[in-house]
Amino acid sequence: QVRLVESGGGLVQPGGSLRLSCAASGSILSIYTMGWYRQAPGKQRELVASITSGGMRNYGGSVKGRFTISGDNAQNTVYLQMNSLKPEDTAVYYCNAKLSAQPIRAVGDYWGQGTQVTVSS
Repeated sequence: QVRLVESGGGLVQPGGSLRLSCAASGSILSIYTMGWYRQAPGKQRELVASITSGGMRNYGGSVKGRFTISGDNAQNTVYLQMNSLKPEDTAVYYCNAKLSAQPIRAVGDYWGQGTQVTVSS
């Protein structure tokens, strides 16, 4: 079974920083893209950032310049460094991966359980 496990969420004051981690495990063959999405109450889920195994990055417009996504291919892990956090960044952050794994070799879309990020004074 493929598992995505997030960590690093919590409560932080405006202007503060958090670093989220997401580790993929299981009989993984290839990871093509990993990324972070977030969903606040009453709002649709939105892309925060994504990264391909080749290191190409994409950011949502609301976080570009403040957040940085990075990955460790050897550890099947993606990180999200969040700086200059704002109250509107408060949301549940979900790790996403597009990967292939045994026994199903086709590319699938997988999600973590989410980690709460709360930005409040």
